[in-house]
Amino acid sequence: MKGKYFIADQEDIDKKLASDVYFSRTIPFVEQNDGKAITAEITASSDEIINFTGVQEILNLLEGKNISLRTLPEGTVIRSRDSAGIPIPFVIIEGIYESIMEYETSLLGFICQSSGISTQSSKFFQEIYPKEFVSFGIRRMHPAISPMIDRAAFIGGASGVSGILGGELTDTIPVGTMPHSIAIIMGEEKAWEYVYNNSPKGKRTLLIDTFGDEKIKALEIAEKFPETDYIRLDTHSTRRGNFASIVREVRWELDLRGHSRIKIMVSGGLKLDQISELKKAGAELFGVGTSIASAKPIDFAMDIVQVEKKPISKKGKYSGSKDVLKCRECDNVRVVPKGIPLQCHGPMKSVMVEVLHEGKKVMEPETAKEIRARSVEMALKLIQARIE
Repeated sequence: MKGKYFIADQEDIDKKLASDVYFSRTIPFVEQNDGKAITAEITASSDEIINFTGVQEILNLLEGKNISLRTLPEGTVIRSRDSAGIPIPFVIIEGIYESIMEYETSLLGFICQSSGISTQSSKFFQEIYPKEFVSFGIRRMHPAISPMIDRAAFIGGASGVSGILGGELTDTIPVGTMPHSIAIIMGEEKAWEYVYNNSPKGKRTLLIDTFGDEKIKALEIAEKFPETDYIRLDTHSTRRGNFASIVREVRWELDLRGHSRIKIMVSGGLKLDQISELKKAGAELFGVGTSIASAKPIDFAMDIVQVEKKPISKKGKYSGSKDVLKCRECDNVRVVPKGIPLQCHGPMKSVMVEVLHEGKKVMEPETAKEIRARSVEMALKLIQARIE
């Protein structure tokens, strides 16, 4: 390793140094005895709804190699099993095995962690909608992966991200309110005044619970800074008690005195099961950090399912090259042997997209905003299905 941080840089990854060692130890044997074209697929061991991300990094890794890829589009929200219980291949890889094997560790890492974060972000989106939330979680994770975290959270449904690099990657203006530290150093009222005067209209958010009672401080801000857009409650867990009750009380007191235009933002260790009650209490905007950034990675695995033209796999896996078909009428999803048509409310269409053909990119990469639009549209369908 080189450099002062314990990270693999782009060169390390491209040179396969971030790979599990058993691949490099066996590559001489494979090169002497292989030369065979294989088809491999990436499936999830769990049975859950996944928001799939990380494809762009796989493309960046494999471009120029003699490898072809078919994948589900990034931002696809889909159950990891089809309606018949067959594991869905999220990625299908074709090529000479020695061109693929040493990249397996990295390409799995790209999608396992990113998809875990985007999946958790999508869960928060579905719980918080039609309100919004922003991703505040990069301070809880290694800074080297902060842009990936912000991108995955944004695709999953966050309306904004806090990181400077994350803002660049998502083509959004990074979101920030005010740190407790400036209230401690400058004094609370001076800090409020500075943030109030230096924030764009519609984004003026003042933190109210550094020292005093939330209700008293909220009313103080409302009187001194009446054009405040949001007051932010970040009450420490040891002083929180019933957080929803605090939100409800602050909302009541502001409304009673004619300050209904000032909205309430909540943050600080928020969990998914807290959201519903906080929404009912009057929270309008949510800052979610660790719950999304530290999301459990999706347990994707890569397995050979065909050698040359012969279907073959290890036990527990389904052999043969496949396709993933979907009915446009009812959204029924089925995994089928490649080239086999299937009917539902009409001919089912493939949802797999060829993104790499013999090392060449077949399509231009989508922007994070374009991918997020697909993700959100699919998440809204899940919300509607629950209502119905």
